[in-house]
Amino acid sequence: MIEDRSTRSESRRKDHVLRETIVNDFKKGEIGESLRRDFKELYKFYIDPDTQHRLESYSRVKRFIFASWYLLKSLILHLNPARRFLLLLSIIFFFWGNVTWTGRNYNITIDASGFSYLLVLLVLMLELKDKLLAHDELRIGRTVQKALLPEENPTIAGWSVWMFTRPANDVGGDLVDYINLEDNRLGVALGDVAGKGLGAALLMSKLQSTLRAIAPEYTSLSELGLRLNMIFCRDSLPSKFATLVYLELAENSGKIRLLNAGHLPPLVLRGANVEELPHGAPALGLMKTSKFDEQELDLGPDDLFVAYSDGVTEARNERDEFFGDQRLKSLLSKSAGISADRVGEKILSSVDNFVGEAPRSDDLSLVVIKRWS
Repeated sequence: MIEDRSTRSESRRKDHVLRETIVNDFKKGEIGESLRRDFKELYKFYIDPDTQHRLESYSRVKRFIFASWYLLKSLILHLNPARRFLLLLSIIFFFWGNVTWTGRNYNITIDASGFSYLLVLLVLMLELKDKLLAHDELRIGRTVQKALLPEENPTIAGWSVWMFTRPANDVGGDLVDYINLEDNRLGVALGDVAGKGLGAALLMSKLQSTLRAIAPEYTSLSELGLRLNMIFCRDSLPSKFATLVYLELAENSGKIRLLNAGHLPPLVLRGANVEELPHGAPALGLMKTSKFDEQELDLGPDDLFVAYSDGVTEARNERDEFFGDQRLKSLLSKSAGISADRVGEKILSSVDNFVGEAPRSDDLSLVVIKRWS
């Protein structure tokens, strides 16, 4: 009896949650905008860029007809055989109309189009079940990934270091990490594994563990780059590579030693002037014969060093425009005298305001370092 009351109570609670959710959906007034974004994402996901370009030359009616066909065809091809059969069967039933069975003592008519809706609902439930299971696994993966990343910013005398990373999906392929080294030195890394999602996240973890294991052994960053590249070429997939900025700071010193393996050149703010550092060596995992050079720079009091992933400059708004290098440089040129964490938050806020309601296109990571006066 107690169990029955508990079951009924839980059922009523779920009914209440369902009603509240539906009511809130309408109250927010975001259904139309959400549907528009969803259709746009469907269009980009299921239709390849060449076909999209060809469809743009069609009239509106012709484009709608052909886009609908391409979407349906792509959807059917992405289903497994059993669900593909159910969907095709639902299409047949939809156009079939009523089906009648006549016997000596009976005459049964079934609305085949209504049955087609049930088949589509069944396919939808099966696909949603797969998505929810995958989402749970990715959520666990994100928890593990967050546990591997530093929980707080490092501290080192004479410097202020601010770090941030945000994946585009549940898990990401960007690396932001630091290593406490001997002789009061600090190693800071910002990396970007090609691609997004689970595959990139696994390779990112590989790069992070490798860097943590071998970086303390090397005084030469050139030799560190060679070793990392050899390991990544050996253990990574042929089509995968990673870019990396790794730098070392010493206490109460303005000198930065830097290794850039195929990453976007970091920026240095001196007063109101923004300098772009030289490009580095090829990315890790591209060529076994790659050579890596160590860069050195001196930061004066209040100078700022910024390393970032392409998720910053290649962030897109709803008009498919990029945030771009110039916006970032213009933003930094107006950031003299501001603390490292405020500069980082200012960049994040500007990117988020620029992107608006558009979906995130890539992982976003930042490292901002300031020399104390």
